[in-house]
Amino acid sequence: MTPPDPFTIPEYDRAALITIDVQNDTLDNGTFEVPGTSTILPQIHQLCRTFRAVGRPIVHVIRIYMPDARDADRCRRRSLLAGRRILLKGSPGRRPADELLPAKDIRIDDDLLMSGSIQPIGPAEALIFKPRWGAFYRTPLEALLKEKAVSTLVFCGCNYPNCPRTSIFQASERDFRVTAAVDAISGMAQSDIEGLERIGVNCARSETICRQLNNERADSMAERG
Repeated sequence: MTPPDPFTIPEYDRAALITIDVQNDTLDNGTFEVPGTSTILPQIHQLCRTFRAVGRPIVHVIRIYMPDARDADRCRRRSLLAGRRILLKGSPGRRPADELLPAKDIRIDDDLLMSGSIQPIGPAEALIFKPRWGAFYRTPLEALLKEKAVSTLVFCGCNYPNCPRTSIFQASERDFRVTAAVDAISGMAQSDIEGLERIGVNCARSETICRQLNNERADSMAERG
């Protein structure tokens, strides 16, 4: 058995959870439905609950589009200009799914987010807007994570081939230790898992991640007490 790699093994006592594009429009029957995204909501809910319980940061990274396709991906501009209503500013569809949020009545400040700022929604929880596929491109995410001394990122969310995959590679480029919650990412195949493992990404199920988080918290409390 190959021993764990000390350079890539997760440090869950210094971890943050990153959710990607799990918004109402991407759920079943949404205007931008992504197959499998509604199915993974229980696992993402479990991850969010556990990260909150142990006091580790959570960042929900979301997309917001304008009807005039301003600053949208080139492949989405034609459909937006034709009137397709996907993840539009101010719409219910651009809200993160209720299962992710600490409270259902949180107001999303589109202008704040689209200006490149962070919207706190809990003691260690925030929303960030990304204008393209990757969570680090033109966003305050890296600075926020460095401020909180985060070394390990746990990724979950919507549609692996696009935004989660890009975000994971961006995180790896920035020397974060990375875990992919494989049962909490829609559109993920076994070949994708194998590809991530080849670049040093830890691939684990949500239940395993939550158990390790709780174990590391218990160990830390025992050392202090």
